[in-house]
Amino acid sequence: MLEGDHRAIPDLHFNIRQLTADPPHIASRLHFDCTPSGVLFGLPVNGRRVSLTEHVFYEFREEKIWNVWSVIDKAAIEAQLRA
Repeated sequence: MLEGDHRAIPDLHFNIRQLTADPPHIASRLHFDCTPSGVLFGLPVNGRRVSLTEHVFYEFREEKIWNVWSVIDKAAIEAQLRA
């Protein structure tokens, strides 16, 4: 999955703004400022710079990520593309 993300978004960097752990769960607020080459979350970005925050929750089992839940404000990205 991450290899595909980096092909579509060459300047992708995961900037951790907040990290909380309560094993077996980890929660993080990630910030991205990037230029996707095509479509991002179903939106035609096509090389325009967008800034977004993702709230992501991981559940670990046997020292591996078992489940991932993610919340991204797609409306905020759409507003940037209209500007």
